[in-house]
Amino acid sequence: MASPLAPEADWVRVRVSGKVNLALRVGAVRPNGYHPLATVFQSVSLFDEVGVRWAEPGRFTVSVVGEQAGLVPADGRNLAVKAAKLLAQQYGPHRFGADLVIRKTIPVAGGMAGGSANAAGALLACSVLWDLDTPPDELRSFGARLGADVPFQLMGGTALGTGRGDELVPVLSRGTYHWVLALSDDELSTPAVFGRFDELNPDAPADLPMPTDVMNALVAGDAAALGAALVNDLAPAAASLRPELSRILDAGRDLGALGAIVSGAGPTCAFLAANEAAAVDLSVQLSSEGLCRAVRRVTGPVPGARLITT
Repeated sequence: MASPLAPEADWVRVRVSGKVNLALRVGAVRPNGYHPLATVFQSVSLFDEVGVRWAEPGRFTVSVVGEQAGLVPADGRNLAVKAAKLLAQQYGPHRFGADLVIRKTIPVAGGMAGGSANAAGALLACSVLWDLDTPPDELRSFGARLGADVPFQLMGGTALGTGRGDELVPVLSRGTYHWVLALSDDELSTPAVFGRFDELNPDAPADLPMPTDVMNALVAGDAAALGAALVNDLAPAAASLRPELSRILDAGRDLGALGAIVSGAGPTCAFLAANEAAAVDLSVQLSSEGLCRAVRRVTGPVPGARLITT
């Protein structure tokens, strides 16, 4: 049977990547309900694919295939559908419709912004499908209306995010970094993790320090220094909700990782390895521990949302 994203079916296809937060500093919740962030994102080579094709005006459908597909809403709650509808509303609500297919590999509710990546993919794919010629800055502006991680998922690479994480500045990053990801059986709710953070940090600062140690290590291309500088203020909150995360992080460190971190709000754990050979060894040993659903080797940085040409 032909792939649902086959080029002969007139699909526009976009590849989108997962992300790891190399640094995530979190401030006290503001009256608007958002926390100020100072974060360094890095896109990594764990990809979803988003395909779109023309549908009758006003019709927006989505189907999801691949890993954990059953955990992803296949209706109007899907962030990719919301992205397509937002773009249609801006450029012609009575002109456009789309059928979407999402092929999942990025973990669902895993702290790697898979939903935001799919929204980014839908924005880019629909812009191309409908021949809108939307500038990248405008796409990122639309993305910020959908979620704080969407603008970075459009941009990719390595970037410093401030505000809600959607105010982006590219960060110079030398070299390629080798990561081993421990994927969890269970999801973690981002709002729940932030709520637990508030409970654990009643005196969280309003002004956040910039993660200069992380950025300096990236500029130098120093994997060991980067591993030592990894920081995530949400990690204690995530671990209090999922105590097994502490065991996974400790196991990775004991097995020789240069650094270990919960990605975003979790529960995915990311381990930095010295090189490709070290990443292979670490992934094999971590798999044998039986502490997680799956282990994946990825590299970063990689581009953000990109068209797939055939």
